[in-house]
Amino acid sequence: MTPAARIGVAGIGIASPLGDDLDAAWARLVEGRGGVDRMAFDGLPDIAAAQVQGELAHGLTRLQQVGTERVSQMALAAVRKALADARVGAWADPERVGLYLGTGMGGAATMDAGFAALYSGARVPPLTVPAGMVNGASAVVAIHADIRGPVLTYAVACASSSAAIAEAAHALRRGEIDVAVCGGVEAPLARGTVAAWQALRTLAPPDAADVAHTCRPFAANRTGLVLGEGAAFFVLRREEDLVDAPRAWFSGSAVRCDALHLTNPQARGQVATLKAALRASGLEPADVGYCNAHGTATLAGDPVECEALREVWGEHASGLRVSSTKAAHGHLLGAGGALEAALTVAALQAGVVPPTLGVATLDARCAGLAHVLGEARRAPDLRHAISNSFAFGGTNVALVFSRA
Repeated sequence: MTPAARIGVAGIGIASPLGDDLDAAWARLVEGRGGVDRMAFDGLPDIAAAQVQGELAHGLTRLQQVGTERVSQMALAAVRKALADARVGAWADPERVGLYLGTGMGGAATMDAGFAALYSGARVPPLTVPAGMVNGASAVVAIHADIRGPVLTYAVACASSSAAIAEAAHALRRGEIDVAVCGGVEAPLARGTVAAWQALRTLAPPDAADVAHTCRPFAANRTGLVLGEGAAFFVLRREEDLVDAPRAWFSGSAVRCDALHLTNPQARGQVATLKAALRASGLEPADVGYCNAHGTATLAGDPVECEALREVWGEHASGLRVSSTKAAHGHLLGAGGALEAALTVAALQAGVVPPTLGVATLDARCAGLAHVLGEARRAPDLRHAISNSFAFGGTNVALVFSRA
């Protein structure tokens, strides 16, 4: 094992608004079917949101379910699918397995319920702290998956899970662990959290004519982001430790900060991140054929990201295929990067670029790139792809994957 060891994506598991199986979710995405719908909360305006459907508590006893927050249940469900996808059985040495989990808000529903109980004079549930703490999901996964190596939680807003994946790969290359379980989870669809996002005035109001296409990244008529929930996890291993051929190779990553503003994005930090990720991967801009953009559909964010991509790709910008899958599954905040990375891997495997759904007219400030709008595009030449996560606080992460 050397610092340059290749890292393979041995398995992926998800729990998402597009489904709980990566292949099925991918099929739904390329067919143009998203997971955004209307959602109501008492005393608040309705929102457009993307929810995870179906049962999450498989394998948990009723007693365990009581103390296992929704965010932890989603994380555990996705991790179990990732381990199954990687054909992982009992660990040879649990202390050589690491868990790297990103989440922006942790147990939002539990904390929301605790505050609601306090202010109404009711009894605060006794498990509020362990169920709501930001590392609660990591602890639950470690317990159930018998992971005894480093168990770390990354909270870097919308870049959380991408940072977790990047750090997991570094730990593998350094030889600290032999298996990395990494990704992220978010369950922000709680009344208090939604009210806070509405106060920030970044949420798109539900489109009265077509709620499924409320989120319109890069569109001239975009009106804001759509919240989503879900989880996505990878099993990463060094090339010599892989049991089967990997889904893809994890080629490199970079983490940089704008260091300018808490919420407004800046091109300089994004440019630095993209350039560093390419260097870490040993690639030139022309080598990368697809970017799964951060693309949140906010008025400020989309043009800045496109500016950064044009600057880095230069004369090759017009050939860089770009889309934002958030139009289909919403913005999963801390888990967004992991789900988008999973869909980026699926794009490499299929040789198909997924579309940005719901966009009729592109914002002129986002032009100059090969945007894939409305319908998926075949890309048999696709060898390398990049997934962007640009967070509040100015932290930017770019992950680069290559076809296996």
